[in-house]
Amino acid sequence: MTSQVSSTAEQADGALVGEQRSSGDGGAGKEVRRLDRVIIRFAGDSGDGMQLTGDRFTSETASFGNDLSTLPNFPAEIRAPAGTLPGVSSFQLHFADHDILTPGDAPNVLVAMNPAALKANIGDVPRGAEIIVNTDEFTKRPMAKVGYATSPLEDGSLEAYNVHPVPLTTLTIEALKEFGLSRKEAERSKNMFALGLLSWMYHRPTEGTEKFLRAKFAKKPDIAEANVTAFRAGWNFGETTEDFATSYEVAPATTAFPTGTYRNISGNLALSYGLVAASRQADLPLYLGSYPITPASDILHELSKHKNFGVRTFQAEDEIAGIGAALGAAFGGSLAVTTTSGPGVALKSETIGLAVSLELPLLVVDIQRGGPSTGLPTKTEQADLLQAMYGRNGEAPVPIVAPRTPADCFDAALDAARIALTYRTPVFLLSDGYLANGSEPWRIPEVDELPDLRVQFASGPNHELADGTEVFWPYKRDPQTLARPWALPGTPGLEHRIGGIEKQDGTGNISYDPANHDFMVRTRQAKVDGIEVPDAEVDDPVDDGGQGAGTLVVGWGSTYGPITAAVRRVRGAGERIAQVHLRHLNPFPRNLGEVLARYEKVIVPEMNLGQLATLLRARYLVDARSHTQVSGMPFKAEQLAEVFKEAIND
Repeated sequence: MTSQVSSTAEQADGALVGEQRSSGDGGAGKEVRRLDRVIIRFAGDSGDGMQLTGDRFTSETASFGNDLSTLPNFPAEIRAPAGTLPGVSSFQLHFADHDILTPGDAPNVLVAMNPAALKANIGDVPRGAEIIVNTDEFTKRPMAKVGYATSPLEDGSLEAYNVHPVPLTTLTIEALKEFGLSRKEAERSKNMFALGLLSWMYHRPTEGTEKFLRAKFAKKPDIAEANVTAFRAGWNFGETTEDFATSYEVAPATTAFPTGTYRNISGNLALSYGLVAASRQADLPLYLGSYPITPASDILHELSKHKNFGVRTFQAEDEIAGIGAALGAAFGGSLAVTTTSGPGVALKSETIGLAVSLELPLLVVDIQRGGPSTGLPTKTEQADLLQAMYGRNGEAPVPIVAPRTPADCFDAALDAARIALTYRTPVFLLSDGYLANGSEPWRIPEVDELPDLRVQFASGPNHELADGTEVFWPYKRDPQTLARPWALPGTPGLEHRIGGIEKQDGTGNISYDPANHDFMVRTRQAKVDGIEVPDAEVDDPVDDGGQGAGTLVVGWGSTYGPITAAVRRVRGAGERIAQVHLRHLNPFPRNLGEVLARYEKVIVPEMNLGQLATLLRARYLVDARSHTQVSGMPFKAEQLAEVFKEAIND
């Protein structure tokens, strides 16, 4: 969110426990407490529906008006053995009555559907937090699978927590007796029972979930009603059981949002909408050539739904075919896109180089994941920066744009399209798994707020020969942008040669002339260097004495939330620290060198081994200190806050 928040709220983001503001008497004689923020984690087997449960709780929280941030965490295996640690799936949601930036460092509430879920997540749960466990699963065999010699519910190992033992499976089956379902079919609804219980605990709306379930199972009305019944049973259980003596309220975040219409949105969905919006603003058909790969596949799935907006999607047989088709569509006059993750970028590299040589607009969307090779398909990382910068043969410069939040993926897609269309170049859009699967509120923009991306295609000859003959030169450049004309194939008089071999300046004819090659290489680099990007904006509050911070934190991409939350915490502790976050990584903002030179210390947190820091050191000769993490998980705000404090006082 862009609105300002109080210092109390700034310090709260990333802390462990929300502030208790008031209490009163709730329904059925139960106490209702007011909190400013809560972090909930749903965890269970990959077949327990934890992602659906978290998504529904998130949707109702968004409709209620809270600010929120989510962190889905998927197993890497398609179907790991049930009840094992590799098969644990979780969904964390942080929601608040003020502006927040991260899914939270540690859950206040853990819902553990089985022993594996408890064991995989208990290390993140702070003392005093609430744990809701499905006691039906804590039998000898499931516990033995994960190494529990004795039941953690009975051996005292959970004494530091407020544990709520709930026989979720038994209660769900009992609630669904009237439907005549088999035990296995009835058990599948236990996630809805858990959702109903948590919805009661935190006063979430219920109408949307019931409507969703009836729509999802419209072809199986009995299953739909069974899920609704389980959901209501969970709500009623919370209302009537003595174990849950308190429920909680988190008020809407009315001061955190600018006026507008909002919806909850994930990064991949926002990026998909941004691509559609870009094609409409450019008045060009959108073409996606793609091969399915985690975590980028959702973009292909989403764009395939929007044929009514002139979107064409092609699921190719491999990565090379996907980008080849996209580049062909760019030649034919479409806004062309190819989507992938890190391993796919390597396969696409030759065709990206061809796009550089042909100087055609092409968006290369890389949803980064843990690597190298197959790596960690369902985990996040931002380690493809140097691959995007240099991962092609020869001198093949490509602009790089990186969104910072799930909602920002929409604007980043528009920005990448602007650069590609204006400068006739492929553009890298570097998102990652954290942004792709995470979600937050997004203000739906008005159409008149979107940029005009319309382009002019070449329409006739553009060069006069010495004898007065007018001809079309495909590499005669715009003096401002150095972009070559975009000529649609089949246009009379605009016939021209394309291909991967070096072209002669202007004519586009094949050329092996050394001086011409030197000129073309330098011209393509100058075109990228000359791209107009906004100056870097520095967040550096100056105190009353007129002195700013001596330490600057530089980030890019999805580290924005954890870095900003950590900066707030450090400032709340009385320290001075500045922050700049980069969207444009090639070219860098023109004022970046001057900004870096103003500070004694520069810290660069990255989910890699220091790739941006390497570029900053090489380009600006600054002592950029790396703080790196490659665990497959995003930074925690408290962790970064400690790093920043140590750097300030070093």
